[in-house]
Amino acid sequence: VQLVESGGGLVQAGGSLRLSCAASGRTFSNYGMGWFRQAPGKERDIVAAIDFSGDTTYYADSVKGRFTISRDNTKNMVYLQMNSLKPEDTAVYYCAAQKSKFQFRLATSDFGSWGQGTQVTVSS
Repeated sequence: VQLVESGGGLVQAGGSLRLSCAASGRTFSNYGMGWFRQAPGKERDIVAAIDFSGDTTYYADSVKGRFTISRDNTKNMVYLQMNSLKPEDTAVYYCAAQKSKFQFRLATSDFGSWGQGTQVTVSS
């Protein structure tokens, strides 16, 4: 599956951004999706995930209450709405698709397809 992210940029602390990820190449609605981020010198960590149907979501503690993941299976799109952004949210954000159908697992190794990443920079 091919994944293309968009929507990153520079924003002041307290601001909002909406990331989008367009998927192609297989039946999108069969696979869970996730958003990860990687800051310089740090590991790539999961930020949020959503199951194939959109009924189940997961958020890292650091973004709970501020970020919202959603998907539109009719458009093969997944989104990450980011509100109340903080400087520590600065990172490259990656969209990822689960390796297996109808599963909802959160380890990085459970995701088999990755986008190219989009930079999010939050200034203080």
